[in-house]
Amino acid sequence: MLVPTGEIVAGAVAAGSGVGAFNVITVEHAEAIVAGAEEAGAPVILQVSENAVRFHGNRLAPIAAAAKAVAAASTVPVSLHLDHVERRDLLEQAPEHGFSSVMYDASKLSYVDNVAATTDAAAWGHARGLYIESELGEVGGKDGAHAPGVRTDPGDAARYVAATGVDALAVAVGSSHAMTTRSAALDHALIAALRDAVPVPLVLHGSSGVPDEELERAVRAGMRKINIGTALNVAFTGAVRAGVADGKVVDPRPYLRAGREAMAATVAHFLRLLAGA
Repeated sequence: MLVPTGEIVAGAVAAGSGVGAFNVITVEHAEAIVAGAEEAGAPVILQVSENAVRFHGNRLAPIAAAAKAVAAASTVPVSLHLDHVERRDLLEQAPEHGFSSVMYDASKLSYVDNVAATTDAAAWGHARGLYIESELGEVGGKDGAHAPGVRTDPGDAARYVAATGVDALAVAVGSSHAMTTRSAALDHALIAALRDAVPVPLVLHGSSGVPDEELERAVRAGMRKINIGTALNVAFTGAVRAGVADGKVVDPRPYLRAGREAMAATVAHFLRLLAGA
């Protein structure tokens, strides 16, 4: 069933648990994420990033339609989230394609410009019923909040949320995007301080590189939305590589099925972990 992202996140807040938000690149990703959520009996968020839209020829409609159809047919609550959006025109396409939330990413801008752009995006989105996530970022930092070594200051985060009116905040506490090894160590004292300082749910980006026990501790400390992408691609690519190893395969369905099943198992694992934390 297709439900709003805000409803899923609110449920995690009320339960003191975490909700998984997984990146969709192909229709197999969407199918796998929902299959894993159904196996775990947990709600889930399907995320389509601006990078994924670019991969699809800068056309949001086809992948959005596929994800929406998969979500609508699910037996667990599923929402659609547009992730790491920097282009205003892409933000403005979200409502018509079934997205109930957008992560508007102005983190590469200076603090003043970030606040101005995000405030405007949040006002536009709220007027249309969108749940808006953002991140404070490193002041002037090319890689934003998730550049190596960057940490979010609780006072800065509280002022940023108050200034922009966003509904959720991605914070830098030690994770990093695109990690293929699960070796990140999180600053759990900082997570607790951010939880106490910031009046909106906290989001952890780059969670694929975080070990299970670190994710459990992060949820207990106050993280609520946990973004996972690379872990699915590692599972998918490994299964596909094994499926074409003999060099004679022509029909893509067997190895795509294996890739989809590997991703579904990965999703189910993470969702059980987050719910139990």
